[in-house]
Amino acid sequence: MRAMVLDAPGRKLALRDLPVPEPGPGQVLVRVEACGVCRTDLHVLDGELTAPKLPLVPGHEIVGRIERAGPGVTGFERGARVGVPWLGHACGACPYCDMGRENLCDAPLFTGYTFDGGYAEYCLAHTDFTFPLDEGADPVALAPLLCAGLIGHRCLSLSGDEARTIGLYGFGAAAHILCQIATHQGRRVLAFTREGDSRAQDFARRLGAAWAGPSSDAAPEPLDAAIIFAPVGALVPKALKSVRKGGRVVCGGIHMSDIPGFPYADLWEEREIRSVANLTRADGEAFFPLARAAGVETETVPYKLERANDALDDLREGRLQGAAVLVP
Repeated sequence: MRAMVLDAPGRKLALRDLPVPEPGPGQVLVRVEACGVCRTDLHVLDGELTAPKLPLVPGHEIVGRIERAGPGVTGFERGARVGVPWLGHACGACPYCDMGRENLCDAPLFTGYTFDGGYAEYCLAHTDFTFPLDEGADPVALAPLLCAGLIGHRCLSLSGDEARTIGLYGFGAAAHILCQIATHQGRRVLAFTREGDSRAQDFARRLGAAWAGPSSDAAPEPLDAAIIFAPVGALVPKALKSVRKGGRVVCGGIHMSDIPGFPYADLWEEREIRSVANLTRADGEAFFPLARAAGVETETVPYKLERANDALDDLREGRLQGAAVLVP
């Protein structure tokens, strides 16, 4: 099979011919139809996530069809469409798994980070961490839901049901999905973008945002919650100043630059800052039906598999509206 391979952090991906992997117990072999390009992939390539399997096939927003099942696997028919997310396996035995918080598992496996992912024609997936997907949908359109959608939904859930006015900082793949979910729920969305990015601001308004402007601006009204997708620590104190008493700032990224100091007065009055880590299977069970009910339409830019480096560069430089998706 063809695959894009990372040999070491800081290097470009290399197109290689690799053996098609053989599924083991509890695994299925998936023929990849599409794989989204996520900012987390940049953090892996740049060495900001420091423990990747090397060499590595990145990619964790995978849509594909089951090619064959490993020993003892039942209930997974050849040709069925599945989605493979970032959290690829949890141990099921640590205290966090026992508490139903498998996203914090002590011995997890992460797709496209600690085992090979979907920047390839085939990949392996653990059956207990795959999601059945709509058979008739466009696989390119589905791919961003597997991380951008899932993490965005988890961020929204942790913002609280009482959060009716929400600021989204960084209007990329996750925010453009979440904006549609939040407006479907009757929430008011304010979108904060890079300075001068009128294209992203117009995009946000088109998807239902009540206001859109640069993140350097103060929020035009108090926020019940702010969700930060941009990996910019300086946005945390800025967002904190914009949330009302008892409001919450949720950091949705897996990596962020350092957060600068801020006065305690900005945190006082029971404001909160919290991070979101990974996802649980329950997140997927809640999210995919909600995305269908909300009529979520993803904005995607497809790239052939061998152009993965171009897609990553476009993401890094902010040249994308919506999400990049690789197609074998």
